[in-house]
Amino acid sequence: MSPIRIGIVGLGTNTRLRHVPGLRACQNVEITGVCNRRPESTAAAAQEFDIPKTYENWQDLVADTDLDAVVIGTWPYLHRDITVSALEAGKHVLTEARMARNATEAREMFQASQARPDLVTQVVPSPFGLRVHQVVKDLLAAGFLGALREVVVLGVNNGVADPTTPIHWRQSAELSGLNTLALGILHETLVRWTPHPTRVFAQTQTFVTERLDPATDEQALVGTPDSLHLLTEIPGGARGIYHLSGALHHGPGMQLHLYGTEGTLKYAFDGEDRLVGAKRDGAQLSEITIAAEKAGGWRVEEEFINAIRGEETVQFTDFETGVRYMEFTEAAAKSADQGAPVTLPLS
Repeated sequence: MSPIRIGIVGLGTNTRLRHVPGLRACQNVEITGVCNRRPESTAAAAQEFDIPKTYENWQDLVADTDLDAVVIGTWPYLHRDITVSALEAGKHVLTEARMARNATEAREMFQASQARPDLVTQVVPSPFGLRVHQVVKDLLAAGFLGALREVVVLGVNNGVADPTTPIHWRQSAELSGLNTLALGILHETLVRWTPHPTRVFAQTQTFVTERLDPATDEQALVGTPDSLHLLTEIPGGARGIYHLSGALHHGPGMQLHLYGTEGTLKYAFDGEDRLVGAKRDGAQLSEITIAAEKAGGWRVEEEFINAIRGEETVQFTDFETGVRYMEFTEAAAKSADQGAPVTLPLS
């Protein structure tokens, strides 16, 4: 088994916490090169993680023939350019979420991957629901819910409730694109268990339109909403309700509810990672045990490496799935802007 040599563009927080340890836990994988935004950051990352090669820019890393694969840990504004260039250079790609800034960029990434079917492409998936995933799938297959009637998606916190909180890069339209709050990460989890919606109707609100940018010490326009309310139509007649906000105190946190003709399932994302349910004649919701042999977990880096070696295929999350959730988030933005429903998939 020959070594797989990895180059990392953007060795930031999530890469430090998850990807570097995950890759190094895989047999015969070498993190060979790194490139960050600033030379001093690149040098510090190389020293901290004992990475032998550094580069002045991501283009040089992608062009390095010593590398087999590229891990992209940058903000979404660079995901398309690095992905397309890496695929053209014959390298496998694992890119951080969100997939891109918008659906057009995501489609270009998918098209580039289709042109190189010999290469593995993967979007870092939503970490939510992985532990309970197989149990939920089994319950749905066994008819626990009956016919799906409604879904409720909640993602409410006080992350931007304070008007003096500095602007975050996720609030920059240039850097993050049409990625609103936690909409993409929550929706990605939902559609592992339910059909993709065919129609969305959204409204948004930005309560604080300008915030201090620590990089410039000046006020900057906030480019993404502080609050989102969204209705969806789902094949088979079911309906969805989404409430996302970063501007509320003492909100419900992150939850996902599935309501059917025969039963109910509720999943709590925040810390608890807890699944509860009841049949329609049940007195109350009770916790559903996740047996050890059914429990899933984070194995993104292992999945990526195994896919390169032909030992498995990417389940969480392939580029085609990424395009669909990018179209969903863009449809939400368009609907809010136009004040009208938007049909999916986008034309």
